[in-house]
Amino acid sequence: MTAQGETRRRFWWVKWVLGVALCALLISEGYYLWPRLHESWKNLTEIHWGWVVACIWMQAISMSGYGRIQKQLLNAGGVRVSQRKSVSVVYGSTGMALTLPAGQVFSTAFTYRQTRRWGASPIVASWQLVMSGVVATAGLTLLGVLGALLVGSRVGPVKLIVSLGAVVLLVWAGNYVAKHPGTIEAVVRRILHLVNRIRHRAGDRGEDKLAEIVGQLELVDLGRRDGAWVAAWAVVHRVADVACLGAACYAVGADPRIAGLLLAFAAGKAVGTIPFAPGGIVYVDATLIYGLTAFAGLPAAQAVAAAFVYRLVSFILVAIVGWIVFAFLFRKPQADDAEYEKEFEQQRRARLLDEGLLDERPKPDPEPGPA
Repeated sequence: MTAQGETRRRFWWVKWVLGVALCALLISEGYYLWPRLHESWKNLTEIHWGWVVACIWMQAISMSGYGRIQKQLLNAGGVRVSQRKSVSVVYGSTGMALTLPAGQVFSTAFTYRQTRRWGASPIVASWQLVMSGVVATAGLTLLGVLGALLVGSRVGPVKLIVSLGAVVLLVWAGNYVAKHPGTIEAVVRRILHLVNRIRHRAGDRGEDKLAEIVGQLELVDLGRRDGAWVAAWAVVHRVADVACLGAACYAVGADPRIAGLLLAFAAGKAVGTIPFAPGGIVYVDATLIYGLTAFAGLPAAQAVAAAFVYRLVSFILVAIVGWIVFAFLFRKPQADDAEYEKEFEQQRRARLLDEGLLDERPKPDPEPGPA
């Protein structure tokens, strides 16, 4: 039996523990929300099921939009992948991110492994992960700024233009780096020499890796067409998610203010990035309820019911679908899994070392104590 097979046999119980933990998490979400639904029971018993169906469809469109972003970015890196495969990975990685402790790490490693399997180089796979996250975050920021502008906050048109300009500048900078790697290489090489001098290392240390990175960056060409499609699908991704929240409000008979809906959505998503609990359970729900009440003008009972419907679709349903997709398409281990996991871990450790967050210097042996 191989070492990998032996390890899998020794830790056979891990998948059962994860399964029980997932069930416990979903049950705890219902247990947490159920007492707070006592005042909202009337809203839920009179729920408009057509709007619930619309809520589910909007969330599906949002997930598909994110899959399109990933697909278009990989296309810019010379990797051709079908929309079905891209969306499948989005669902699988989202299920991990929403339900597992430290889910973002598992989610990122899973996406990296799949994109490498599709033929992406290590740099292109990492670039896709970073850019898709940046684009999604930029879209969320713009929604928040737009919501604040619509409710008459002090966010003026200048700040909105600056936010839009920052997104455009970021995309342009990424494309410039890909098209002019020689110019960037000279700058980075000087910085590398300076860092090596400060750390008392050999002056040419890391130049081989830099040359490899530059060579792979030459394959990335985020042209106008790909950039326009990425921006368009980013809008679809975020707007459809907001529409999902809006449909959840209409499903319980509420009539939210659009500007307030944008602010409540942006606040909930921003708080959800804090990794206190899988899926932001409890504190994301509380933020959504407060945002819908304070910004969108919903009564407390309707806000609780709307948040419940939205989280039922965007959290619990998406997590269930994600794990079903993973079980049917990605559960079977493949020979190169360990190789890609090791590769991803090496990149993560190298990044931590560069940022000074990890120290791999050998520790001195402890001095012998008195006899």
